Amino acid sequence: MFRRDLERGGETKDNRALNNNYNNYSVARNSYDPETRWISWLVPLFVLVNVVAFVVAMFINNCPTNNQGHCVAKFLNRFSFQPLSENPLFGPSSLTLTKMGALKWDSVVNHHQGWRLITCIWLHAGIIHLAANMFSLVFIGIRLEQQFGFVRIGIIYLLSGFGGSVLSSLFIRNNISVGASGALFGLLGAMLSELITNWTIYSNKVAALLTLVVIIVINLAIGILPHVDNFAHIGGFLTGILLGFILLARPQYGWLEQQHLPAGVRRKSKFKAYQYVLLIVSLVLLIVGLVIASVMLFRGDNGYDHCHWCHYLSCIPTSQWKCNDS
Repeated sequence: MFRRDLERGGETKDNRALNNNYNNYSVARNSYDPETRWISWLVPLFVLVNVVAFVVAMFINNCPTNNQGHCVAKFLNRFSFQPLSENPLFGPSSLTLTKMGALKWDSVVNHHQGWRLITCIWLHAGIIHLAANMFSLVFIGIRLEQQFGFVRIGIIYLLSGFGGSVLSSLFIRNNISVGASGALFGLLGAMLSELITNWTIYSNKVAALLTLVVIIVINLAIGILPHVDNFAHIGGFLTGILLGFILLARPQYGWLEQQHLPAGVRRKSKFKAYQYVLLIVSLVLLIVGLVIASVMLFRGDNGYDHCHWCHYLSCIPTSQWKCNDS
């Protein structure tokens, strides 16, 4: 939310840029697809959980009772929205989001409520925020789940959301943060690493790579606007790109066919040497990164003490706005 709180991925043109360019990524694939085509059910379930969480938040919020009737869309009764001066995204109050598990540094570190690192990714600041993120999740997540299955995509989504929350908490102390965009950026990062690690089975690979790089730059650049939690975006993206190298490598061409060769015949390795290298390096970096970041967070370290220029990653001050969200 604006002014007092941070919402993740609330900028709708952020999500539109991501959605409109996904087809450019998809057409870069050639006909080689050695894996089973999965039926997507986990991503729709994630969408349902997010929608239900928002409905519950609005029920608990009960604007007419808790805000002396100064609500938006009063015909919705207790589901009406907070005044736009408080929440321009048409949603509940900051207090309600905090009660339901929004990410708040003081609660995580001083009150040992580490569960907020996960619960915050299921909450949204308003119906606009929710719609933008869920549209992106459906558009991107269903295709990835169909290609790689619910286990791998579920792991990427949840761990990326967690990684985004950890990095966000290291740098942002004075505002709450909610939203699924850290997890969504993880899926975007996984798309990039999947393209790189499976480089040899793509056609138009350079065009696909440039398309994804442009998408990433645009989305991260929008995150430097005030009141958008770009640290969650960056943390989710970095986690996702490492998980993509670990989980989304495809067997090299001809590996499946040679399973029927007689015993004693020399067979190809399932993956190429560089895929194994990327997998091992990414696994080490992921474990070390999450452990170090989590230790720093629960020890109460301030990320800015170790990176004085990092505030520019989340907000760049201009004559039009100030950056005071840390």
